[in-house]
Amino acid sequence: MTTFICHPAAEVYGYIRAPGDKSISHRSIMLSSIADGVSQISGFLQGEDSLHTLKAFQAMGVNISHSDDEIIVYGVGRDGLKAPSSDLYMGNSGTAMRLLTGLLSGQAFDTRLTGDESLSGRPMKRVTEPLAMMGGLIDTEQGGTAPLYIHGGRKLSAMRYELPVASAQIKSCILLAALYADGVTEVIEPAPTRDHSERMLRGFGCEVITDGNHIRMPGGQRLTATNIEVPADISSAAFFIVAASITPNSEITLTHVGVNPTRTGILDILNLMGADIALINEREVGGEPVADIVVRSASLKGIEIPQRLVPLAIDEFPVIFVAAACASGQTVLTGAEELRVKESDRIQVMADGLVTLGVDARPSADGIIIQGGQIGAGTVDSHGDHRIAMAFAVASLRASGAIRIEDCDNVNTSFPGFANIANHAGFHIEVS
Repeated sequence: MTTFICHPAAEVYGYIRAPGDKSISHRSIMLSSIADGVSQISGFLQGEDSLHTLKAFQAMGVNISHSDDEIIVYGVGRDGLKAPSSDLYMGNSGTAMRLLTGLLSGQAFDTRLTGDESLSGRPMKRVTEPLAMMGGLIDTEQGGTAPLYIHGGRKLSAMRYELPVASAQIKSCILLAALYADGVTEVIEPAPTRDHSERMLRGFGCEVITDGNHIRMPGGQRLTATNIEVPADISSAAFFIVAASITPNSEITLTHVGVNPTRTGILDILNLMGADIALINEREVGGEPVADIVVRSASLKGIEIPQRLVPLAIDEFPVIFVAAACASGQTVLTGAEELRVKESDRIQVMADGLVTLGVDARPSADGIIIQGGQIGAGTVDSHGDHRIAMAFAVASLRASGAIRIEDCDNVNTSFPGFANIANHAGFHIEVS
């Protein structure tokens, strides 16, 4: 088991290129594999989660050439996937499992999806139930969890579906199934969520119509191969954005970061808290907005986080909680019950860790109240959650002493080499 021992630091600085966007990396492999022709992917996240997706499609007969610099996918077409010879292992990735369940529900063959202990405890009825309404058949464990057994050879029909929660994973699962359904499928969101699937489907030549919170897509479409440049992941950049914000005398530039407006909730929240953040060199790459983000240290203040921003920052809240712990006054989060069913119960695990470090953090069913103050030293358990581990590494910058973070193995799922990159930027992390 990997442990981080993190010490306070005087400043953070420099230029950083965060790893490729995990959400886009997953989708790039999935859509390239079922496209007609050869697609080239640059900037792909070389993390465990996205590599499990790559291996899954190789197991289904897709020829994928993989190097550090680029991925070349020889698409087999909409109906060209083949039955794998064994289970498809998704590791720690809820995105991979939920999106693949939609795509595989329209195949002619049976598949079984498995994951690690954390993924095997996460709720899957949120995708299996709407897929059943389309005609799919997926068996789960008694509690609606993985492993998932997906029955092939089912005739899928389009439907109109109102998402019960704002979730890009559910939306994307249904859209991938809709490629194999008769008719026009419509998904209605209660609030905006990341739209990488819609953008990328259009990039592969599919018709996807977005009208406010309604997304419609005709079934039976074929995809045409295209080249994809994956921007740096704002969810990974978030740790350095907060690090520079809370550490005096700091300035950091994060290059080529995806700033899709459905993902920039963290920037909006930090700006409301008084952060000093500037976007420069803004441009569009492969249908996704990209920019360099310059962050300077600032005196943050506690706020009541607007609920409209919650879905736009759902993966960044662990490190936002650290910003709140360093802010003057009280920060209040509500409407974020989705955090309780991530890789860990992120509300409870972060609250427990912050309290251990002497921070006044009071969790609720759908959020948390954090009173800013001094972060102390101590030992915290990340519960195998990569974002929890990295968030407490950021907290160490302003701690009164060393913070020992246990169970950090899964940091490699989204940010391989995090400790080395952080240390070059001024952190003091020992990896044990």
